[in-house]
Amino acid sequence: MLVAMTGTTGYVGSSIVRKLRRRDHEVRALVRRPERAGPLSDLGVEVVAGDLGDARALRQLVEGAGAVVHLVGIIAAAQGQTFESVHVAGTEAILAAAREKGVGLVAHMSALGARSDPGATAYHRTKWRAEEAVRRSGLAHAILRPSIIAGPGNVPLEMMVRMIRLSPAVPVIGDGRYAMQPVWIGDVAEAVALVLERGDLRGTFDLGGPERLTYHQVLDRLEAALGVHRPRIPVPVAMARLAAAAGTLLPGLAPITADQLQMLLEGSVTADNALPTRFGVTPRPFADVAREICAPFAPRPAAGEGRS
Repeated sequence: MLVAMTGTTGYVGSSIVRKLRRRDHEVRALVRRPERAGPLSDLGVEVVAGDLGDARALRQLVEGAGAVVHLVGIIAAAQGQTFESVHVAGTEAILAAAREKGVGLVAHMSALGARSDPGATAYHRTKWRAEEAVRRSGLAHAILRPSIIAGPGNVPLEMMVRMIRLSPAVPVIGDGRYAMQPVWIGDVAEAVALVLERGDLRGTFDLGGPERLTYHQVLDRLEAALGVHRPRIPVPVAMARLAAAAGTLLPGLAPITADQLQMLLEGSVTADNALPTRFGVTPRPFADVAREICAPFAPRPAAGEGRS
């Protein structure tokens, strides 16, 4: 099948492209910066230069495609890219092109926690509005809502690894009991491939790993993979909120924005994990994924400390 894709140069998209090419799907990719498309060309991917605001490029992207896989998303607003313009307007634009060109299926990447509640973050509210646009589109669709997608290349997890390796102690916001359900990137890519290959996988699906882990337990597994142990320093939530608010006003000052802090404290888990129940996929445990993430990083004790 010819699959038209957005978001192919990112961490998640590149893994999905490799999965689809291994399964003999043809891939045509929308690329905003063609100079970054070399790895795609090496995989035999056809590249269309443009972005979600370019109707001509979108029509070229979906022409003759059997399905669209829409992955584009942002975790923080930046100059020229807002949650509204990317998540909502961008999704509406790709849906319009797909309808015009008679594409038979849309696989849309959303996120656990997407909802319309006024108290939700802008990220989650706009992800919900994008989901609603897909549901109203009249196109056959599958909406995938993963928890934290874990694997080599995940920037927050690799930042945690560097912090564990290089710091004498690890800061933990609040009590560290907020839960997450990290799902291996390979399992997410498998789910996308199965959506394209099985006509029964239509609707909205939560995707998670096999276990719910607190933030402390995620740190435990990363430390075990690195072969080190660090003391942990609690950071009051109020102090973290002040730092995050400063980061919102002065980008780069704080490691996370206020919205990202809210999402961390809310957690990201599901009681309805579709991987084993609908997709027939046994999710990979995070301990295994942690070892893969940490493999390139030799254990490195903090200053004045022997290897533990």
